[in-house]
Amino acid sequence: MGFFRVLSSVWPVARQAAHGDLTALGPSAWTGRSAGLRPRIDGAEVHKSVCPYCAVGCGQNVYVKDGRILDIEGDEDSPVSRGRLCPKGAATFQLVTGSHRIDRVLHRRPFGTHWEAIPLAQAMEMVAQRVKSARDQTWEDKDPKGNGVQRTLGIAHLGGATLDNEENYLLKKLYTALGVIQVENQARI
Repeated sequence: MGFFRVLSSVWPVARQAAHGDLTALGPSAWTGRSAGLRPRIDGAEVHKSVCPYCAVGCGQNVYVKDGRILDIEGDEDSPVSRGRLCPKGAATFQLVTGSHRIDRVLHRRPFGTHWEAIPLAQAMEMVAQRVKSARDQTWEDKDPKGNGVQRTLGIAHLGGATLDNEENYLLKKLYTALGVIQVENQARI
């Protein structure tokens, strides 16, 4: 029996058999290292959120510790998704923490061959000037029949699935105020 005890201290299968743990889910399958491991989300705050990818609105739990996002998982309390996420939703963590994510404004000048970083304020001003210019150049007070239309056909908007209903509502209001009539969204359910 001494040999079996020595063998069970180094061989996990023997340890499992000695403890009657045939499924290898109990302490007999643990090593000193694995017994000391803790989940990455241990001690993290859980913030409820909604997946940004489509209009379904699957619930997500965002685990935050020391100001950093540690993990994003499906929210079991969500009546929409009941803790489940599609592959895109399951990859949301990479969306917000990935090293490939661009976190500054990049601009390539006309006929340029490389991207340059510019300040956000400069980029916003460039966009505003281009929208105003396109609107001014294509503005129509009346159609060819003389009917008042007050519109521009020089600007169109195609929204993405990462926008929620409220954001889409506000964008539609903005575009209507600008006279844009070509407003569409690809997130159709």
